[in-house]
Amino acid sequence: MIHLFTHNDLDGIGCAIIAKLTFQKKVEVHYNSVGSLNIQVEKFIEAGNIEHKLMITDLSVNERNEALITTFIENGGNAILIDHHKSALHLNEHSWGNVTVEYEDGRLTSATSLLFDYLKEEGEITTNKAIEDFVELVRQYDTWEWDANGNTEAKRLNDLFYMLSIDEFVDRMLPRLERNEPFQFDDFESQILDLEENKMERYLRRKQRELIQTNIDGKIVGVVFAESYISELGNEFGKHNTHLDYIAIVNMGSRRISLRTVHDEIDVSLIASQFDGGGHSKAAGCLLTDKAYTLFVSNTFKLEPIKMDAFNNVYNVKESRNGSLYRTKENGLFFIINANGTWKLVHEGKPLEEKFSTYIEAERHLKRTFGAWLVRDREYVDYLMEHANPLKK
Repeated sequence: MIHLFTHNDLDGIGCAIIAKLTFQKKVEVHYNSVGSLNIQVEKFIEAGNIEHKLMITDLSVNERNEALITTFIENGGNAILIDHHKSALHLNEHSWGNVTVEYEDGRLTSATSLLFDYLKEEGEITTNKAIEDFVELVRQYDTWEWDANGNTEAKRLNDLFYMLSIDEFVDRMLPRLERNEPFQFDDFESQILDLEENKMERYLRRKQRELIQTNIDGKIVGVVFAESYISELGNEFGKHNTHLDYIAIVNMGSRRISLRTVHDEIDVSLIASQFDGGGHSKAAGCLLTDKAYTLFVSNTFKLEPIKMDAFNNVYNVKESRNGSLYRTKENGLFFIINANGTWKLVHEGKPLEEKFSTYIEAERHLKRTFGAWLVRDREYVDYLMEHANPLKK
C-alpha cells in the first residue's frame, strides 16, 4: 500500500488525483496543512510501516522527520518526497528527495506536474489529453502563470476546488480524467463559477478599502485581514499598489499569513522563513507566531486603511502634462509635475528638492513616504485655479 501525504490546496489535491488514477485502491491519501504534516509523517514512521511506501507531495518535512525518513529507508522502507518550493531544495541531498523549482525551459514547476513527470518516467501512469490538460491547469494556477497567459480556466479550476469539499472535487475530477478528451467544465460547474466570479469581485473591492500600509523591517508592506480569495487578493493588490514591497494577508481564523509580491527583487520566502514558513520567491506563507502577531496585527490594528486613487477622472490623471494632484492624511497636498523632462514634487505650492527621471518613480516615492492618493477632478481643478503654475511659487 502507498500512503500519500499531500497538501490540502489545489496543487496538493492534484497530486492525490494523479495518484488515485495511477494506483487506484493501492493508495491511501492523507490531506495535510503545512502545520499538520510533520505530526502525521512522524506517526506513520514510528508505527513501523516498513511494508508500505511513503510519498509526500507539495510539502516538506522538518529536520526530525528528515532523519526519520532516512532511517526508515535504511531499515528497508521505501519513500519519496516531491516538492517544488525553494525552501525544500536542501532535501535533494537525500536519495528520497525530489525537489525542482524550475524546468530547464524556464517554466516554474508544481507538485502535480512533478509527480506526473515522475510517474511517466517510472512507467506507472497511462496518460491522455484530459490528464495532461488538468496537470497543466494546476501548474499554471499554482505558479500564477495563468495570469500572464490569460488562462482563466486555471483560475476557475481553483475556484471550483474551493467551492466543493475535497472529496466532492476529487470525485468530479476522476471520471473525466479517465476519458481521452480535452478537459472542460460541465454546464452546472460553469454556472456556479460565473456566480462565484461576481462574488469574488465584490469581496476584492471591499477588502481594497481595508488595506493598511506600514513599514516592517524596512519594507513598505500592505496588510489586509482576510479569509477568502487569498491568492487573488495578493495578486490584485500587488498589481494596483506597486509602491508596496509585498502584501501580507492575515487569516486570523487559521492563524496564518500569506505573503505575495509582484517585484523580482523581493523574496517573500525569506520573509516567511522568519516566522516558521516558506514557499516561493513571489508567493509564500507562514504561521502567525508571537513575533508575526506583533508586527502584522498589533502594530497595524489602529492604523487607518490607505485611500484608493480616484478613478474615472478626466482631468486629474497620472502623467498629465498639467500635473497630477495627490492628498495625504497628515501632510496636505502634493503635486507631481514635469519640468524640463524631470519630474518634481510640489508641496502646498512649494517645489521640493527631490527630482525623478520618471513619473512612476515620483509617485512611488510619494506613496511610500506619505501614503498619498490621487484626488478627484473637482479638487484638482480648484487647486489649479489657485496655483496657476506651481513651479513659479
